[in-house]
Amino acid sequence: MTGDARKWLVIAETAEGRPVGVVYEALGLARSLAGAASGNVEACIVGDARPDTANDLIRHGADRVYALNSPGGGTEAWVADVVALIRESRPDAVSIGHTALGAELAPRLAFRLDSAVVTSCVDARFTDGRLQLTRPCYGGKAREVVSIRTAPTIFTIKPKSFEPCAADEARRGEIVARASVLDRSALRTKVREVRRNPDDDASLESAQVVVAGGGGMKGPQGFELARRIADLLRGAVGASRVACDLGWCPPSYQVGLSGKTIAPQLYIAIGISGAGQHMAGCGNARNIVAINSDRDAPIFRFARYGVVGDCHELMPALIERLEARTATRSTEPGAASGNSE
Repeated sequence: MTGDARKWLVIAETAEGRPVGVVYEALGLARSLAGAASGNVEACIVGDARPDTANDLIRHGADRVYALNSPGGGTEAWVADVVALIRESRPDAVSIGHTALGAELAPRLAFRLDSAVVTSCVDARFTDGRLQLTRPCYGGKAREVVSIRTAPTIFTIKPKSFEPCAADEARRGEIVARASVLDRSALRTKVREVRRNPDDDASLESAQVVVAGGGGMKGPQGFELARRIADLLRGAVGASRVACDLGWCPPSYQVGLSGKTIAPQLYIAIGISGAGQHMAGCGNARNIVAINSDRDAPIFRFARYGVVGDCHELMPALIERLEARTATRSTEPGAASGNSE
């Protein structure tokens, strides 16, 4: 895609009626690139949305928002309507968050539009008048830069890789309701009910503090201690792929190249070696604290603070100190009114 591009389309996935976090990143990226190209940013809502969702997207950078009324749910129900919208609107670029839905929807769109797709992008910019997309490769050990010759340019963005647009209450835009072009009888599947896994820690990607465990936890009991630490720090629990594969914690806890990408203020890595695949998911953390019995573990190269020792001895000691701090703060003046932060 060349630098004279003027129209950008963001596929706005929703969860529980609200846009997922990566949507705001996609709008921020589109807004910055469209600004350089004097272009417009459009958004297309897929999934159930609350009444104010369209206006929320406008406040965060969209010039026009399409509200699809697709039957059922999931990519099969949405792909035909999104393709029809793209053919009518003719955007130069289509961006989607690299979520479970985005990773499935983007290739389907590219196939139907006779275009190509670049997935899990962590950077996008114009170079010599052409849009260059950067994504990790070789298990996160290298990055490749890709440019698509076909139109539109379709790509997914990795969460926590771009700055979202700040809300502007003064922004105004257009909201367009679109009826579905899909015959309901043509659907091969239908979503009847959505149940949330009680073990799925939905706060992981937005948490400012994450306590993550790896193979050094030696079993699920280690994650019980990690949960206690996270609760005391008002954070969330994460894990390496090893811990998830061994069944010590739910797959939804996984941080890394094949898991979630996070950027908390504090990341406590307990019993995690720090392989490239894992660091691809947490390398943007503001502060990393590593606890590992192997003083030569790669994680110490990324950590601001490191402790060499047995995590099963250190975690109870840390819990004791945190509990003491919490008890002290609860007795300070103003604690009863919630002013002890």
